[in-house]
Amino acid sequence: MVDAPETAEGWFALHDFRTVDWDAWRDAPERDRETAIEDAAAFQKHREALAQSDAGDSAVFSVTGSKADLLFIHFRESLDELDRIQRSFEQTEFAAYTERAHSYVSVSEVSGYVSDEYFTNPESVDEGLKSYIEGKLTPEIPDDTYVSFYPMSKRRQPGQNWYDLDFEERADLMAGHGDVGREYAGKIKQVIASSVGLDDWEWGVTLFGDDPTDIKDIVYEMRFDEASSKYGEFGDFYVGRRFPAADFDAFLAGDAVPTPEDEDTGHAHSEHGHGDGHHGDEGGHHDHGGESVEDDEESLREELADLDVYAGKPHGEDVYAVGLYSDADLDELESAVADLAESFDHYDTHVETTVYEPTGEGSAAVVSLWDTQSAADTAAGFLNDLPGITSKVAESDDGWGTMGMFYTVKPEHRDDFVEKFDAVGDALANIDGHRQTRLLQDTDDENAFFIDSRWDSQEAATGFFRSDAFRDTVQWGRDVLADRPRHVFLA
Repeated sequence: MVDAPETAEGWFALHDFRTVDWDAWRDAPERDRETAIEDAAAFQKHREALAQSDAGDSAVFSVTGSKADLLFIHFRESLDELDRIQRSFEQTEFAAYTERAHSYVSVSEVSGYVSDEYFTNPESVDEGLKSYIEGKLTPEIPDDTYVSFYPMSKRRQPGQNWYDLDFEERADLMAGHGDVGREYAGKIKQVIASSVGLDDWEWGVTLFGDDPTDIKDIVYEMRFDEASSKYGEFGDFYVGRRFPAADFDAFLAGDAVPTPEDEDTGHAHSEHGHGDGHHGDEGGHHDHGGESVEDDEESLREELADLDVYAGKPHGEDVYAVGLYSDADLDELESAVADLAESFDHYDTHVETTVYEPTGEGSAAVVSLWDTQSAADTAAGFLNDLPGITSKVAESDDGWGTMGMFYTVKPEHRDDFVEKFDAVGDALANIDGHRQTRLLQDTDDENAFFIDSRWDSQEAATGFFRSDAFRDTVQWGRDVLADRPRHVFLA
């Protein structure tokens, strides 16, 4: 029996091809289309948020040709995660306007053809080669514009049976094949993933590049290489162009994607859909009397720091938060959050995930804290799947919000704190621009609170933060709080 080369596996891959039911889309009410677009953009944005983390990557492409309209590519650590992503897409409003045209499941792989020593004597492998191999196992989707995907297998027929060749001959053929690929270094990035036992072909090949003719050229040249010309069989090819999640509306309207940066449409993007999702201009640079929002926020942070109140940058500085409201039964919500928090604890970036119940009327909330923005964005995708989710904390359609965190009260002053909050709430009701401020209590610790405050505008909220009433409240809090409110998230 011919020896099979050893293999190492890394991240799993899902290529999900979708066609759009254009007739149904055109016939749908405008409100339904808007909801579907928002749902699709939110779904994809949460998946793409992994781009700077260690747990995977995602991207969406507009497919050219008749085989499909959209391609979603997801790389994840486990097959179970891909299964969850696939099912969660089906829960979006947008999914009702699509059908799956094709899909492909595989797992990133390196074999002994690359370096037999990597398996037999890993300590002797050069660090550069080891880094290259590990990069193959945990691939990132580059910012390159175009993608080409195709499945392939090695022939198994008389006179052309790849699996009858001895290891040395196969290794030589693969080395020659690799020489062709290295000529395109800097132009093409490829992800080779094994689908043996997972899908119909033996490998799935994904090529990324900024020039589609480079993709054509590398495939063309490799056809003349013996590893392909004699032993390669290929399935259907798909080609597409990447676009940011925020451009789903442009894609569905038939406009150019990505939206050109010089078009006044509000969809100019310097990165592939990794915006922060805050209200207002990209980056938050509206002018207010010659001072940008960013400058004004920095000034406010300094003023709050003088009061010994830590005011984080958007989403915080040393901790990042996701907050969501839920109308689910509290026991059901706590059980679901406990399970999710247990899985979050496998990541070093997870700080805590907590359920808060209102001290008055209203919905419960789930707040999840993380060490990095990318981890928080990733968590948001999972948190959105919790039961009864209705809205985000500190978010309104056209206003501005803050989240006051880490209000831990000395036990003997708990009732005083709640009573004081009620009094402050009554005072806030008479302030122009104030919409609502809610106090919620940690379900596991009656002395731990957070505050969600909503305003018509940032100016209205910051006006209150600069008021004597707020300063007096902060001074009073020094005696009743066990620690300072370390994080105030300006959303």
